[in-house]
Amino acid sequence: MVERRKTRNLSELRRKVNWAIRKFNKYRSPEAKAKLLSLDDKEIVVDLSGTFCQTCGFYDYFDDLRIFLEERGIKAEILEIKEKIDGATISFGINEI
Repeated sequence: MVERRKTRNLSELRRKVNWAIRKFNKYRSPEAKAKLLSLDDKEIVVDLSGTFCQTCGFYDYFDDLRIFLEERGIKAEILEIKEKIDGATISFGINEI
C-alpha cells in the first residue's frame, strides 16, 4: 500500500509566512530585516540582514521568526543557518500547518 502525504496549500502557506515576516520586520527592523527567499511544502528559506542588536543574541532573531511562524499555525524547526557578513540565511523545516 502506498502512503499518501497530504499536499499543503502553498498559497495559504505563503500567505501565513508573509504575515510572519511582516510582523517580524515590524518589531525587529531596522536591526534585523527578513526576506522570503524560497518556499515549498517542506521548507521555508529566509534571508535575515541588518546591523543586529549587539546586546541581543544573534541566534535569538531566528527563534523570534520561528515563533511568529507558530503564531500563524506553522510548526517549524531550524534546519540550517548559513552566516554571512550582514546576517544569515535560515532554512526552516515545516513540521505541520
